[in-house]
Amino acid sequence: MGVTVDAVEEFERHRSKLFGLAYRMLGSAEEAEDVVQDAFLRWHQASAVESPWAWLAKVATNLCVNRLTSARARRESYVGSWLPEPVLTAGGALGPLESAEQREFVSLAFLVVLERLNPVERAVFVLREAFDYSHREVAEVINSSEANSRQLYTRARRRLTEARGRSDRGLDQARRRDLVESFLAAAQQGDLPGLEKVLAEDVTVWVDGGGRVGAARRPISGVSQVARYLVGSLNIAGQGVRLSATEVNGALGLLARVGEELVGVLVPETSDGRISGIRIIANPDKLRLSHSGGLSGS
Repeated sequence: MGVTVDAVEEFERHRSKLFGLAYRMLGSAEEAEDVVQDAFLRWHQASAVESPWAWLAKVATNLCVNRLTSARARRESYVGSWLPEPVLTAGGALGPLESAEQREFVSLAFLVVLERLNPVERAVFVLREAFDYSHREVAEVINSSEANSRQLYTRARRRLTEARGRSDRGLDQARRRDLVESFLAAAQQGDLPGLEKVLAEDVTVWVDGGGRVGAARRPISGVSQVARYLVGSLNIAGQGVRLSATEVNGALGLLARVGEELVGVLVPETSDGRISGIRIIANPDKLRLSHSGGLSGS
């Protein structure tokens, strides 16, 4: 196809959508950007393409499947809890998130659950659920039959349904915001009773430090244990951590800074009107991204 102005413009029309596809597949914004760049290079080496999006989506999906195969081994040896790379979504980095289901499908909790699927199952599920592909279209992408696509999709949905925990999918967004803001105020003030009031009895915290920073390597559970851990963590070496609210992966999350340095991203999850889980990304490698999907400069 060659590097022409028209070819570049055509690719740019699909860049954001490609990033959204690759991120949902990989759970890593940095790797998703790499896939987009690889697809860009292949795009310019291709001959005439009748359907640009279909062609690019197939290329990106296959690149992601290959990456996921090697990523499994890396994540098995990961130090502590592995969590997806957070993405600020208020600006549309992952496409429209207008419904509760669309938001849930890019949530950190759901991306963690997607790790239970093998790479091809994950591709089928993402193409069907996030991009509304028919089974015929999915089959073309994964070089299989429609019948096999249906079978893979059914198996993936069953495994995900079994693995998904509680969530307030129907909780009013205003109520969810109030709950997270109450959590924010109590955490910022070191208010243990206030924190315990908004936390569920069996609340769990997962922290992804990647072995790079001092962070809990195992999940912490229980209202009093979690409250004490949060208060202690927000006073790192006597330095107060400043929290600010923003949309992360389709949900209200918190950015934690010491001075101007971003040191963590906290994403609370709710159930039965309480905070039932908190996923904390503190691995510096997941906090210093500069591309459109990252957190740098936010």
